[in-house]
Amino acid sequence: MTAVLELDSLDAGYGRAAVVRGLDLRVESGQVVALLGANGAGKTTTLLTISGLLRPISGDVRFRDRSIVGVSPDRLARDGLCHVPDDRGLFPGLTVSDHLDLVRASSSDRALVDDWFPALAPLSGRRSGLLSGGEQQMLALALAMVRRPAVMLVDELSLGLAPMVAASLMPTIRRLADEHGCGVLVVEQHADLVLSVADRAALLVHGELTLEGPAQVVRREHAAMVAGYLGSVTDAPTAADPGPA
Repeated sequence: MTAVLELDSLDAGYGRAAVVRGLDLRVESGQVVALLGANGAGKTTTLLTISGLLRPISGDVRFRDRSIVGVSPDRLARDGLCHVPDDRGLFPGLTVSDHLDLVRASSSDRALVDDWFPALAPLSGRRSGLLSGGEQQMLALALAMVRRPAVMLVDELSLGLAPMVAASLMPTIRRLADEHGCGVLVVEQHADLVLSVADRAALLVHGELTLEGPAQVVRREHAAMVAGYLGSVTDAPTAADPGPA
């Protein structure tokens, strides 16, 4: 498979204070990679650096086999690198339809949104600030999806959501990779949720990569580490087993 995103010896942080140190990571086309770690481990800092909102202290970020260090976030978004932030990046006073207009969603794009997120269709005239957390997350994912990204960065998809709602949204990440060939890098604290849809996983501890490999290997061989560092709730539903309706 072709690498669409590569981090090479990345040091990233704020000013000269490195939060992430020496990070090597690769995301291939059609692959879901989970970036795991506790609060403060450097997960969000990594995504902000990839999307151009932070400049690396050292090392390189490559998108589609070219360095993107210093490229503006808006240019990267136009080129197919989309970032769904942990605050979802929505405008509370704008409706669902207004948001789709902002990304110039065509009629075929809107049909795609209706297919993937049917719960949004009756909410087209509702302001995003009045949507539930799960509805806001659906809209944020839809806005990124209609751009037909080559890479999607998703920061804490489950943040503020009930476990059942988060579990119902995780398969969308898998579907995006499988049906559109998008490479997806998902930051998540709840490892059980994301590992059920991921191909590979990487664990950051205090800003350093301590474990990387197939998702099921990470789940099986390091369950104690996941529980200790990530606060995983073993009784929470997973995307593969969302529990009773």
